[in-house]
Amino acid sequence: MSSALNAKLVTPQTKCNSCAGPVSVSGYDIHTWDDKYFPNTNMIDVIQHSDNTGMVFVAQKLGLDGMINYLGKFGIGDTTGIDLQGEVSAPLKPKNQWYAVDLATTGFGQGIDVTPIELLDAEAAIANGGVRMEPHVVKTVQNFDGSVVNIAPKALDTPISAATAKVMTEIMVNAVNKGEASFARLKGYRIAGKTGTASIPIQGHYDPTQTIASFVGFAPADNPKFVMLVILNRPTSSIYGAETAAPIFFDIAKSLLRYYGIPPEGE
Repeated sequence: MSSALNAKLVTPQTKCNSCAGPVSVSGYDIHTWDDKYFPNTNMIDVIQHSDNTGMVFVAQKLGLDGMINYLGKFGIGDTTGIDLQGEVSAPLKPKNQWYAVDLATTGFGQGIDVTPIELLDAEAAIANGGVRMEPHVVKTVQNFDGSVVNIAPKALDTPISAATAKVMTEIMVNAVNKGEASFARLKGYRIAGKTGTASIPIQGHYDPTQTIASFVGFAPADNPKFVMLVILNRPTSSIYGAETAAPIFFDIAKSLLRYYGIPPEGE
């Protein structure tokens, strides 16, 4: 969504003209997660409702070249360079191996693989005003002679503009306040976030009963102090990120906001 906003292919108020029901792409019918549909929905509501058909609309606006270009700018398909051994990444398919349905499903995150640190680093670019940074777990290195080397921050790319990042942040704040996980949100705080419910591929198809549930976000939305990703692998109480990962995210966020000494608004 932020890629299409940045390329000025959509605005937050752009209406989806193909969201009244399932979307057929190359013989495949793409449904929403709950089979509820919102004719002429706008881009703000597409994110709020986790609307797969709306994201197919956005992906088709972006086009294959745009999709591959922006995925690369956000670091998807490449290692982040984090200072931990053994980082791996599944590369994106060559352009000539993409089909129309691949473009459509990639719009809502299906059909590509990402590691948690890739996803977190991409999200952090939105929180960081459009600049994607190289992630680190080490702040300084002390040599045997006692000298200290500081690890300097390193910008990797600028996938979106600061203006686009601000717009996308507001869309994600709306998703927190009005989306499926709004019951768990922290009142008095502006938090930007998004649920995730990923299908698990098994033997050439997707597991119909199990998922990887997640919630990613940052706070405070206007001056972020942290970006966080919570992932549950095959949760049993519910398959949806809104009902499993989101409450954990907000519980941890409450402690982090207290740690940083950030009171709720109005207190």
